[in-house]
Amino acid sequence: MTRQRLSLRLVVLAACVAAGGLSACNDSPPENADLVAGKKAFAQKCSSCHVLERAGAKGTKGPNLDEAFRQALSDGLGRGMVRGAVHSQISHPAAVDAKSPAYMPPDLVEGKLAEDVAAYVASAVALPGKDEGLLAVAVPAAGAGKPIAAKGGKLAIPADPNGQLAYLTKTATADAGKLAVESKNESSVPHDIALEGGGVSAKGKTVQGGGVSEISVNVKAGKYTFFCTVSGHREGGMEGTLTVK
Repeated sequence: MTRQRLSLRLVVLAACVAAGGLSACNDSPPENADLVAGKKAFAQKCSSCHVLERAGAKGTKGPNLDEAFRQALSDGLGRGMVRGAVHSQISHPAAVDAKSPAYMPPDLVEGKLAEDVAAYVASAVALPGKDEGLLAVAVPAAGAGKPIAAKGGKLAIPADPNGQLAYLTKTATADAGKLAVESKNESSVPHDIALEGGGVSAKGKTVQGGGVSEISVNVKAGKYTFFCTVSGHREGGMEGTLTVK
C-alpha cells in the first residue's frame, strides 16, 4: 500500500470512529442529500485538483479519489465511511504525508453543500460506468462544446465556467494573419491561455473570477495547440487544437 493510500485510510478510519464506529460508516446516503448539487459543486471546487472518473474530473494536484478509497471499499468499510472521510477533509484538510502538506483551504464548500459534495463523492468513487439520469447531465462534459471560429481576427475560447480543467471547446479555427486570442475565466480556479506551434509561442496572464487572458500573434496556415500553463492543468486535459487556413 502506498504512503498516500495508507494516510488516507487512517483519515477514513478516524472519520468512522468520529461517526460512532465502523458500523455507522456502512449507511446509505442521507435522504436529504442532493447528489446533483454535490456533483456541480465538486466540478466547480474540486475537479481541478482531483481525479474522479464518474465526475469527469482529471485534476493532477490532489489525490486520485478513485484509487484512494478503492481498497477501503474492497475491505468492506462501506460508502458511508467515504462520505464521512470526505466531509472531514473538506472541513479540516489534512496532509497526505510529510512530503504532501495540505493545500486545500478549509471549508472550500460549507454547510449543507459540503454534505452534498461528500455524499456525491461517496456515491461515485471507485464505481465503474457513468452517472445516469439527472447526474449524467448535471455538469456539461469538459471541452465538449462546438468548434469556435475566429471573427474579424479575434478568437474567443472561454475556460470552462464550472472550474473543470478544460476550455469550452477543444477545436478552433482562424484565418492566417494577425490574431487576438482571448479566454474569459468565470470560475474561481485560475487559468490562462497560451499558444504554440508554427514558430509561435505566446502566453496570456493568469486570471479567475471573470478575468480575461489575452495574447496577440501572427499565425500562418497550419496546426497550433492552445493550452493552460497553470501547473497540472494541461496535463489534466486543458488544451485544444487551432487550425489556421
